[in-house]
Amino acid sequence: MRYLFFIMYCFFAIAQGIAQEEAIKEIDSLYKEDQFYAAITYNLLGNGADNIDQSGFSLGFHLGFIKDMPINKKRNVAIGIGLGYSANSYNQDLFINQDETGNFTYTFLENSETYSKNKFSTHLIEIPLEFRWRTSTPTEYNFWRIYAGIKFGYTLINSSKYEGDLGRIKYTSNNDFNRFQYGLTLSAGYNTWNIHLYYGLNPILSEDAEISGKHLDFNAVKIGLMFYIL
Repeated sequence: MRYLFFIMYCFFAIAQGIAQEEAIKEIDSLYKEDQFYAAITYNLLGNGADNIDQSGFSLGFHLGFIKDMPINKKRNVAIGIGLGYSANSYNQDLFINQDETGNFTYTFLENSETYSKNKFSTHLIEIPLEFRWRTSTPTEYNFWRIYAGIKFGYTLINSSKYEGDLGRIKYTSNNDFNRFQYGLTLSAGYNTWNIHLYYGLNPILSEDAEISGKHLDFNAVKIGLMFYIL
């Protein structure tokens, strides 16, 4: 009887070892970094915005989900594609108004003391596409990462607001705003905290937006923090 118990014990131990080995293999085979993300950025106007003075704190809020698709055996290199939402404001001295024909006009506000608010805002649906490298493993969730890629956005809503000596002026759905926005992205950091950069590759406004015959071809530049949540 003792031999029978000993054989059963050995069989159970071997079976348990095999099961643990298979479990590790299963974890390895399924390991990926599908993630929800949230970011807060400071928004700047670049590339042709030399004559525009930004004032106040221009903020951006970004939320979404990215599907991770590992492309190597260690599964620390991957392609990521996602879907997200982005809300952005830009406080500056570019006054947007509308003439009698319904066309939008653009001028610079020379005296900052004549107004208390002047900004435009955008709300976008975005598709991020990333090439992802990290030091994570199936059991290690605190790791270094570098995610670089491109982000495509479609502007759902745009608005401009002015409050000052001329009264309160607000416009929405200005057709001079480019519906499609796209730019390069970079997120890098350790664990939850990551620096996030976005550089727009096309102008915020279309060629119809101009001052004295010169196109307002400034783009969006965003600098901030990105948080990933598994």
